[in-house]
Amino acid sequence: MDPIRNPYAPGAGQRPPELAGRDLELEQFEITLERVAAGRPERSMVLSGLRGVGKTVLLNALRSQAVKRAWGTGKIEARPDRSIRTPVAQAVHAAVREVAHRHRDPDRVDEVAGVLKAYALRTTLADRKGHAWTPPLDVPATKGRADSGDLELDLLELFTDVAGLAGDLGVGIALFVDEMQDIDPAELTALCGACHEISQLGAPLVVVGAGLPHLPVALAASKSYAERLFRYVSVDRLPREMADRAWRVPAAEEGVDFEAGALDELYRLTDGYPYFVQAYGKVVWDAAVGSPVTLDDVAEAAPLAEAELAIGFFGARYERATPAERDYMTAMADLGAEADDGPVATAEVARHLGRKPQSLSPARDGLIKKGLVYSGERGSVAFTVPHFGKFLRAR
Repeated sequence: MDPIRNPYAPGAGQRPPELAGRDLELEQFEITLERVAAGRPERSMVLSGLRGVGKTVLLNALRSQAVKRAWGTGKIEARPDRSIRTPVAQAVHAAVREVAHRHRDPDRVDEVAGVLKAYALRTTLADRKGHAWTPPLDVPATKGRADSGDLELDLLELFTDVAGLAGDLGVGIALFVDEMQDIDPAELTALCGACHEISQLGAPLVVVGAGLPHLPVALAASKSYAERLFRYVSVDRLPREMADRAWRVPAAEEGVDFEAGALDELYRLTDGYPYFVQAYGKVVWDAAVGSPVTLDDVAEAAPLAEAELAIGFFGARYERATPAERDYMTAMADLGAEADDGPVATAEVARHLGRKPQSLSPARDGLIKKGLVYSGERGSVAFTVPHFGKFLRAR
């Protein structure tokens, strides 16, 4: 079929043509926006799940909802070993710009801009590394507000003032944080503390975070009340009905349908993981002769999809690992062959490699820092990428 008309979009964070299986999360966030804007108590939200399940796509869809409600929004992507102070300043500045032009009191806007500038300028020289951004605000920095150097206090004062500015217009501020698990533990504690105070004040500001499956554990470790501070949403693979919808709805718009056997095989190959759904859909479309797409079309396209994933999705991650880290992951894959590639005990990995557990700590820690594995609970590890164990065993 015509590849130009191919409707599938297997890109990192790229919204698919049919965002199937996320209706409940979108509806719940719509309610959150309405309640917060009306001054009613509501929790911020945290999305967690493996890579390739569509967390970033959903995060962006939630941001679009806030934009449609005329909220001020900003987004950051956390990175290991990098402070969030400057990224938060950038995100808040973007949010302020979205509401400031509608505000009727320019002096009030300048006051908040001065607080934001004071917060941004308090960034240390070390934390500015890698950031070329400076606050482009033609106002003097406010003294004694959001400039203490204590991140939790500064965030609280900054969030309070920008939320108040949005509240004047009957809307709020929404800050979206991707890769939230990569925030430094001390800064994660500060962010949770500021969010807690903001919620107690009833200020119209929400934080929506997204990260790997162990993010809820990291938040709970940062503040004991974090389990009550956020509403946790587990973003998982699509059930069969929703996966079929993700394939059939975009195809139908192009006058194409699928045979039942083709859909059966596609779901078996992808397990309903959204990235794989799009990746296989794209390759099958290009391989199919016409409508309806048949089981033979899927069989012909499957090796091409697997080869593409082996290079871009799996291979790129494998190549980032050191030889010792690759040995560790291969042992995980061997042990996970009969356990659906679920979590494996670190002691079992050591036993499989004939090593002492302590000697493998550098390899395990390196894999965690690179985002290839995660530790959901003490003494166990699991892959952050679905089907990664299967890929390693195939090597």
